[in-house]
Amino acid sequence: MATFLFDKIIFGPVKSRRLGVSLGINLLPNDSKYCTYDCVYCECGWTYKNHKAKLHTRQEVYSALDIMLQQMQNEGNPPDNITFAGNGEPTVHPDFAGIIDDTIDLRDKYFPEAQISVLSNATQVHKESVMGALKKVDQNILKLDAASDRLLQIINRPVGKLDTRTIVERLKKFKGDLTIQTMFIKGSFEGNDFDNTTPEELTAWIELLKEIKPKNVMIYPIERDTPTSGLYKIPEDELEAIGNLVRAIGIEAFVYA
Repeated sequence: MATFLFDKIIFGPVKSRRLGVSLGINLLPNDSKYCTYDCVYCECGWTYKNHKAKLHTRQEVYSALDIMLQQMQNEGNPPDNITFAGNGEPTVHPDFAGIIDDTIDLRDKYFPEAQISVLSNATQVHKESVMGALKKVDQNILKLDAASDRLLQIINRPVGKLDTRTIVERLKKFKGDLTIQTMFIKGSFEGNDFDNTTPEELTAWIELLKEIKPKNVMIYPIERDTPTSGLYKIPEDELEAIGNLVRAIGIEAFVYA
């Protein structure tokens, strides 16, 4: 149940199975998670409600990224990806759009072949500035863990009112230029049993994928420590079977077991 937080603006580079050599950017506080979700499996722990967070400034992010990319260039160590992730939801940053513009400029200066990726839960894409910024990056990797409102509330625990249909409509705004990532998981939390691998849930999830029409889907089990006990890792063979369901509707699927 031990979780961890990224303690710097720039972290890595790390070798990622899905993103290659990935240099991470954390726009959020170093000492707490800041997110519009409070997922039961989150490696960064719980989201603090009513917490006044001190976010890294646009200039701080620019300077830290400039220094790191220059160092990597000097060392002959090019990144495959510059990835927005960190301690929560990156798109909540009020200067997210400007930071994306800065990142594109620095990427083009030092490593024009590198991709820029954003890991997001899509809760902010109704904002024009956020959607405009996301359209500029190379890869949007967006979360869809639950096909039903019940499991959305148990697994992702959104801050404020949110339902699955709203999420799907927001994902459809990408017009297929996105990757869906789904954490498959089962267990119990606060007296509620849940399992997003049941036939009913999978059938509903596949129907949502047909609506969203993503380029591909990334499928995961629990990989790291979680903030609560009572969660169970889905075996690789089950994940592969889920991947085959996705492939059967003509969408590429990657299983990271």
